[in-house]
Amino acid sequence: MDKKVVVGLLSLILYVVFFLPFMDWDIKVQAAVTLVIIQMLWIGRVFPLAFSSILLILILSFHFFSYEETLGYFSTDIVWLLFSTFIISRAFINTGLASRVSLKMLKLSGGSGRLLILFSFILMFVLSMLIPSNVGKGSLVSSVLDSLMNSLKKIRGVENLGKSLFIGIAYLVAISGAVVATGASSTIYTFGLFSEISSGLNYVTWLGYFVPPILLFVMLLWLLFLYFFPPENIDRKHMMGLLDDKISELGKLSLPEKKVMGIMAMTILLWATHNWHGFSISLVGLLSAALTVLPVIGVWNWETAKKAIDWDMMLFFASTLMVSAMLIKTGAIKWISDHLLSVLASESSWLVVIVLVICTALLRIIFVNILGFLAIMIPLAITIGQDIPDFSPLVVAMAVFLTGVPGFLLITQSPVHLISHSYGYFSETDLLKVGIPAALLWFIVIMISVIVYW
Repeated sequence: MDKKVVVGLLSLILYVVFFLPFMDWDIKVQAAVTLVIIQMLWIGRVFPLAFSSILLILILSFHFFSYEETLGYFSTDIVWLLFSTFIISRAFINTGLASRVSLKMLKLSGGSGRLLILFSFILMFVLSMLIPSNVGKGSLVSSVLDSLMNSLKKIRGVENLGKSLFIGIAYLVAISGAVVATGASSTIYTFGLFSEISSGLNYVTWLGYFVPPILLFVMLLWLLFLYFFPPENIDRKHMMGLLDDKISELGKLSLPEKKVMGIMAMTILLWATHNWHGFSISLVGLLSAALTVLPVIGVWNWETAKKAIDWDMMLFFASTLMVSAMLIKTGAIKWISDHLLSVLASESSWLVVIVLVICTALLRIIFVNILGFLAIMIPLAITIGQDIPDFSPLVVAMAVFLTGVPGFLLITQSPVHLISHSYGYFSETDLLKVGIPAALLWFIVIMISVIVYW
């Protein structure tokens, strides 16, 4: 029998047993079962994500919230921030400015293979400020680097360089998305939850929390790649010539590119100065999205711009907010937290955090969708943080957030892994070879951040 059919039937059986009026189940148990059902549908891809989200809306509206309350999650500012970033980032890509910025960044390597790897990492952080989609960033950088590699392969073999560059895409696209509050859909979601427990959190303070530990890891990862896959010696002049040729193909900086540069600069400036003017990140995002469509100022019309909006992702994103609210309001997340803490009742707060981080890393192996995974783990981490001494809920949640973002071991751990692997520059063995030490380094960096920095 088809796997999707089996998972679908199991989900239906769970619903019938726990929600039809045969037995009187505690609402916390029903909430936990709902979580299992929706994760089975999401992970098993029984239906498209959007349709599974509609089924979740029905379950929540019939059994947990009023219909109006459920639909209210679509009007939250975080959902509209995601809406805005779809438009802004697509304008950045469609005008050709994204490709130009990428090539200019890679040119800073001076043609060195070692530095090319490092600047490809840095490029992803630059793009994260402008493109909130991990798939969008992964596709763009993979395309640019593949074109460059194909030209280099005509001169000499560059097998190790290709492994470092494309495994780097698999790792750093997701990690770079955690650096800025608008860097990825999962980060936007997490920023919304963190803002509820930390009134001082904003665009700049988020950078302060996450830039230092992530940059430390990037440098360690770069050294790790140089050790496992030492890049081949390439002709620097030839490399620089290739990059110059790619840039010249784009022509002179166009008027639409200049407009997008202006809108982007204004957006980032307003986000960074939120404490001065008081306008929310979501409101500034909506203003910027509108400017890209406005006559004279903008770069396209609404008919084109609306095609950039991933409405399925919007529906899925809102549904993750509903899942978190359900777990919190029914007391299910507190119930789960109490059971976990009862197992570790005699242990120190340090051990509780370490166990939680390790469990997050192990569970992340089987979760393809980061956003759906964090919808469970972040509320749980916040609740555990409220119940243990020595650590604030924000610190515990930040540790879990960073742990849950990347996938180091399998190509199935995110769509970006599949995209970068599809170009054929590395094998699953290569990924596992460097992934195990990379995961250990990531764990060490997170724990140092918990102990020393946060």
